[in-house]
Amino acid sequence: MQQREQSKPFFSVRQKGLSKQIVSEISDRKNEPGWMTDFRLFSLEMFYKLKVPTWGPDISALDFDDLFYYVQPVNEKKRTWEDVPENIKKTFDRIGVPQAEKEMLAGLGAQFDSEIIYKNIKKQYSDKGVIFCSMDDGVRLHPQIVKKYFASVVSQSEHKLAALNSAVWSGGSFVYVPCGVEIDQPLQTYFRIEAEQFGQFERTLIIAEKGSKFHYVEGCSAPVYRAHSLHSAVVEIVAMENSSIKYSTIQNWTSNVYNLVTKRAFVYKNATMQWVDGNFGSKVTMKYPCMVLKEQGARGEVVSISVAKEGQHQDSGAKIIHLGADTSSHVISKSICKDGGRVSYRGLVSVAKGATGARSKVQCDSLILDECSRSDTYPKIDVKEQKACVEHEAFVSKINEEKLEYLMLNGINEQAARSLVVNGFLEPFICELPDEYAVEISRLIDLEMEGSVG
Repeated sequence: MQQREQSKPFFSVRQKGLSKQIVSEISDRKNEPGWMTDFRLFSLEMFYKLKVPTWGPDISALDFDDLFYYVQPVNEKKRTWEDVPENIKKTFDRIGVPQAEKEMLAGLGAQFDSEIIYKNIKKQYSDKGVIFCSMDDGVRLHPQIVKKYFASVVSQSEHKLAALNSAVWSGGSFVYVPCGVEIDQPLQTYFRIEAEQFGQFERTLIIAEKGSKFHYVEGCSAPVYRAHSLHSAVVEIVAMENSSIKYSTIQNWTSNVYNLVTKRAFVYKNATMQWVDGNFGSKVTMKYPCMVLKEQGARGEVVSISVAKEGQHQDSGAKIIHLGADTSSHVISKSICKDGGRVSYRGLVSVAKGATGARSKVQCDSLILDECSRSDTYPKIDVKEQKACVEHEAFVSKINEEKLEYLMLNGINEQAARSLVVNGFLEPFICELPDEYAVEISRLIDLEMEGSVG
């Protein structure tokens, strides 16, 4: 009964399932230009033509006709945090979003179901020409930039889920950082699914002009419902010459959410792109942050963790495509499975002919906490250039009993000792986060480890 009462404030496209009428209604409600409406309708045609991916985890239980594709929590975006409706504000207050904005963020966005309900950036950065707004505002207010780059990194024809997002996308962030501008505090957007049997399809476009530098952080969560929900985002990033971008994701979905995400960056001459990717919860996660190192000296790094418990399958990894000479990449993947959970690393390293001096190293480490959990590695290496160096290594292990015994001899109980060992295992990921986020991740890991004794 409580869940039904919570759903009353929401507006949704009135029927479940997908149709031309629903896609047109979403575009009309957003007052979009004709080119975006046409883009959506073409994407819908591609969605119908393309097949559901079958090479990864089983997502056959996901019924695309049993979802609401648009839910509007408020009539308009709010300019100040005080203007946000009280029921929504309480949700974000509990996870510390407004406090984070005050203490450590250059800008903050908050998305509730289909819409960004709040977006703000500090004046010192907006005065330098930094744009940090919702993707919807980006389409309306900055059409010349958006139209140039939108769908240039991730095409709607690539696979069924990219086509779906392209047809019904709503919300997400548009970030544009001008030449030479460095932002010394993170920009953050937090995504929350509150409605039941709902699909969230945010679209994020990030442009780093020559010599710029910044850190973008996103977090995601949802309450527990019996029915399945879908999170299917698309993220496109363009890192111009000598720019530097760190993109950190901490996703903590509940076990009824299918988390099926496409993320890709184009990295140009001497630019650096870093994905820091944390995956907790969800029923199924399919996420493989990709970097196309297009020009000489481009550098890329992926540091990820995945934690799976009973009924969960975390299928994550990375895709690195070396096109330019003297490009380099490094992938560190850490995963933990317990209580019958399943983790998979699925990765690609591709070195094109002519990418002389390209270097890539992939490290996959998995920690299995019981006899009924499972870990798999599916690497693909495609090297067409002889003057390149590619390394791949993978390890699967259990918790080191000697370390546990040492900690327990020093007065630490077994539960706490296990959490310490796991936090040490995940240190390469945790140390890439700002201190405040690292503390929260450590707490989240402690919660995940509860009941792991024995």
